[in-house]
Amino acid sequence: MSTLFGSSQVSMAVQAILAALDNGEPVDDAVERQVVDLKEEHGRRDRSGAVGPSQPHNEQAAKDLTAAAACMANTPGGGALIVGVSNAGELVGTSLDVEWLRHRIWELSGRALTVDIEAHACRGHRLLVVVSPRAIEPIRVNGRVKWRVGDHCVEVDPHTWHAKRMSVLDYDWSREESTVRTDQARPAALQHARDFLEASGEQHSVDLARQSDIDLLRRLNVVSPGGCLTNAGVIAFVGRGDPCLDYIRRQHPGGDSLVRVRRRERALLEELGEVFTALESSTPLIHVQHGLVIGQQREIPLRAAREAIVNGIAHREWAVQDPTVVEHVGSSLRVTSPGSFVGGVSPENIITHPSRSRNRSLAELLAALRIAEREGIGVDRMVGDMVRRGNPQPEIVEISGPSVRTLLTSDDVDQPWIAWLARLDPSDEADNLNSLLILRQLVDRGWTDALRAAHLIQDTAAAAAGALRRLARVRIENAPLIDSLAGVPESAEPAWVLTVAAKGALHELDEQLGHRRRTPSRDALGRDYVTARGRISSAELGGLVGADPTNMGAALRRLEDEGIVKPAWPSRRGRGFHYVRA
Repeated sequence: MSTLFGSSQVSMAVQAILAALDNGEPVDDAVERQVVDLKEEHGRRDRSGAVGPSQPHNEQAAKDLTAAAACMANTPGGGALIVGVSNAGELVGTSLDVEWLRHRIWELSGRALTVDIEAHACRGHRLLVVVSPRAIEPIRVNGRVKWRVGDHCVEVDPHTWHAKRMSVLDYDWSREESTVRTDQARPAALQHARDFLEASGEQHSVDLARQSDIDLLRRLNVVSPGGCLTNAGVIAFVGRGDPCLDYIRRQHPGGDSLVRVRRRERALLEELGEVFTALESSTPLIHVQHGLVIGQQREIPLRAAREAIVNGIAHREWAVQDPTVVEHVGSSLRVTSPGSFVGGVSPENIITHPSRSRNRSLAELLAALRIAEREGIGVDRMVGDMVRRGNPQPEIVEISGPSVRTLLTSDDVDQPWIAWLARLDPSDEADNLNSLLILRQLVDRGWTDALRAAHLIQDTAAAAAGALRRLARVRIENAPLIDSLAGVPESAEPAWVLTVAAKGALHELDEQLGHRRRTPSRDALGRDYVTARGRISSAELGGLVGADPTNMGAALRRLEDEGIVKPAWPSRRGRGFHYVRA
């Protein structure tokens, strides 16, 4: 069995049992311990005790192993199952498919448990080693939480589980001591660490880069009190044998790989340095016009791309042997890292949720080397860099496996948008991520309000209302940038639109730079607004499209004919007449 580090209690126990099985030594209940359980594939024995054939997809076995793996995960420190061995130590083997079983355990555990599974050949039999990392929240199977006590799984109430977790709350796998000596740090990895520090230009980082090897490692907090490297130190400066990263450059989907970086027996810092170099050399320069000046930018913002890659190694599940995969295809970058979201993070809150990492010490090391941001590993910065260029927001989702996938799509640069942002007063308003996201929504959608903006910036409606009021004080071409929509009842939450001056400035830049901007039609704007807000009047629709309210009758009748709206009252007359959502 290949393991990250021979120092962990789980891997050492597994290796000892596998060695005994390989040597034909007795392995029975007396050998089992709290962190390892011997399991044979459920459903194969008949009433006489005879063992039947194994199947690659055995649903009974998957359910049984999910319960056992969850029990191990709920136990402090995690644990492992050796599948294909009876309790009496008899080798029976298994044909269970590794990828299928990993996926079924993830599904059957409510998508809460990511296990690592490896096959092991033992005296003519195929065994599986299923490693469960320590759970951050209790994992329920059939509504119950169980953990390991001695050599049995027993039920525990969630309050007791959380109390135990609080007692070991500081647990961080990447901070644990390994058995790897500091003098085993690879010289090339140490040089890369110094290069990263020097490149930051910060005096204290430059000073740190000039320390001796051992002082550098100590000041980076990767040396344990016992004098060995921490697990984070081993990953960064020694490596784990298997590649940590797999970078593939293709010109178009399905094309041949033009560049491939997948190295065994390298330290993570060496891999990062090589991948960053390949990324930069494989990302074309494009010309961007600012007024009369033409500058150059990379097709994909390099800072955003680096942040996506660093996120894919800082927060990943290191118990899984698969590398973090970086697919650079055309003008898009897709980073897929093993493990699910952790600590309550989701696509809906990833910008604003407090940073959570399985590997705090590793994340802090990357921050100390100035490779990553300490707070959140730069997700907000990655989003800002993409949107500031007029590209879609990064798509960060959890996929089956489980894995987290980040997609950066950088098609044509929206040059008028970039120039338009440069005209804002104050000029640094485009550096405010909330303002940037809301302005892009106003340009693309035509309107917003606190509820819509709150979803966009992943914050409360009160925070969004504050961001809108802030934008109302910004000016462009010596005129207000945004304004509240006319016709909205005083009792309702204000809706906001770009002013005529703001729209005119963007239109002028579009014409100058030959950019064709897609904007919603009059009917589409009305349909979107009434669907979201529940009502619409001629004054509101006129404000949305920048036209006289008296000219909105035909558009409103079309919406009525579509069955989208109906009159608020039958007479269709009187002050405040409006339509409501049908």
